[in-house]
Amino acid sequence: MSKTEPKIILATDCGSTTTKAILIERQESDEYRLVVRGEAPTTVEAPFEDVTKGVLNAVREVEELSGKHFIGDDETIVRFDDKILPPSPPSQASGDNNDVGCDIYISTSSAGGGLQMMVAGVVKSMTAESAERAALGAGAIVMDVLASNDGRLPHQKIERIRRLRPDMILLSGGVDGGTTKHVVELAELLAAARPRPRLGIGYALPVIYAGNKEARVEIHRTLAELVALQEVENIRPVLERENLKPARDKIHDLFMEHVMAQAPGYKKLMDWTDAPIMPTPGAVGYIMETIARKDGIDLVGVDIGGATTDIFSVFGGVFNRTVSANLGMSYSISNVLAEAGFDNIMRWVPLEISEDDLRNRIGNKMIRPTTIPQTLEELRIEQAIAREALRLAFIQHKSFAVGLKGVQQERSISDAFEQTSTGETLVDMMSLNLLVGSGGVLSHAPKRAQAAQMMLDAFEPCGVTRLAVDSIFMMPQLGVLATVNEKAATEVFEKDCLIHLGCCVVPVGPAALGKIGKTVVRISGRSDRGREINMEVSAGELVLTLLELGESMRARIEPAKGFDMGEGPGKPVERTLTGGVVGLIIDTRGRPLDLKRDTPGRVEMLKKWSLG
Repeated sequence: MSKTEPKIILATDCGSTTTKAILIERQESDEYRLVVRGEAPTTVEAPFEDVTKGVLNAVREVEELSGKHFIGDDETIVRFDDKILPPSPPSQASGDNNDVGCDIYISTSSAGGGLQMMVAGVVKSMTAESAERAALGAGAIVMDVLASNDGRLPHQKIERIRRLRPDMILLSGGVDGGTTKHVVELAELLAAARPRPRLGIGYALPVIYAGNKEARVEIHRTLAELVALQEVENIRPVLERENLKPARDKIHDLFMEHVMAQAPGYKKLMDWTDAPIMPTPGAVGYIMETIARKDGIDLVGVDIGGATTDIFSVFGGVFNRTVSANLGMSYSISNVLAEAGFDNIMRWVPLEISEDDLRNRIGNKMIRPTTIPQTLEELRIEQAIAREALRLAFIQHKSFAVGLKGVQQERSISDAFEQTSTGETLVDMMSLNLLVGSGGVLSHAPKRAQAAQMMLDAFEPCGVTRLAVDSIFMMPQLGVLATVNEKAATEVFEKDCLIHLGCCVVPVGPAALGKIGKTVVRISGRSDRGREINMEVSAGELVLTLLELGESMRARIEPAKGFDMGEGPGKPVERTLTGGVVGLIIDTRGRPLDLKRDTPGRVEMLKKWSLG
């Protein structure tokens, strides 16, 4: 066992309602594993107004479960002089720590609403969109996107800036060496609005300038006396390239220095931690990026909550995150109905109910957001709504995760203002290796097969894709841990965070519902445990076969003529299929999935497709 690696790691995530603590230890085998988990209500608001109280309460639960001590005294009342202890000196008898303190303590936070930002850019579909990508990638909620060509009058933009009160603003615009006129005009709008921050009284709002370097002198003259101005490299130095990392890093720094410093108790918490506190979504994105880079894979992750749905993706090494701010399973569940429509939700429900009945059920969920389904009928309806929330959020993500249009083209600023699209989506479902779901409706589905089926129906993966869910939503803590100890973070992610559901095999072809009975794919192989699989699957099927957790198989997959497994229509492929708690899923329902509320035999079809 290495003596230089940390042995005991304590990590917390301060959520808007709950603070969660996890304890990770290095085992005798030199691998890191999750030991215990604790949680307590978050205490950032009145009457406590000190986030560290909730942190200490969550850590006390970890102490009780583990038999170790991490807090400065043994009293049950949280005192202002309590703190997280460093490890005690090794005892001469054992040469090991005396179950006191931890080697690393780290934390993330979305308490108090998380990091809320406005972004501004000259052209809505170019620099403003790049600025939005930078902010979302840093873990922010983007409250609004201002652009010179967004159709609003100057006084409307000024009023909007004043009313929103963001934590910080990211200002961008112009390629290096280009015109400075439009980005300076945006700076003048900010100056006229004299924006005030959401938290803190008497301190200047942080504004990050990440635009044309030729405009820095003018931007400084316009804004320096009114805001806390920071300058970083241009996020779009040329039309053909984005440079988001400097802006994202600066957002993280300012989140610590300005935003968290104003929140109750965070200054004390920052003194305790061994790494900067990260916004919760930013930490989740970081662990996604880390795993994709380490394993050389393309992945998609989703976190579906009560009010929002976050989607993260890494394709070809490019990370993207989107926040669907009005698609959730409790507070914004009515908006899912409004966006998807009654028919789209009902197509997933294997029974008939009236639209009024559905609206009443959804209304009850919105006004009682903590309730959970009490009957099988209620569960099926909730999972149908979840499919549509996930589907709509993923559509938004695909439209945002795009390449940069304009490569090898010369264009003037007037041409740029006419630009309406930024190119093809980076999301390639055939190259997707891993799909990870988290959030209550997925992580806590009564049966794991139900989570797998919701993700299959909503995301429509193609080819061969591994499916997994986050067991207890520890991805935020693992994300911040990855910044200080990647080995520990990735080992716990693979062994304790993810519950592997299994692989899905999806031949891509026309919607197969009208060709029932025709063989679409043949799969054959022998697993490393001696299990033989030799099967043919007809069109319009959703078939589950046994392939256990930890079991793998090198399989030959032969799609029928007109169906593609990644090498072209009708061409066979060899792929490694891995098992999981659900098993191996073969989906021959066609892509895109053609299911409507009035599809003949829909209810019987849904019952036949049910995995659990």
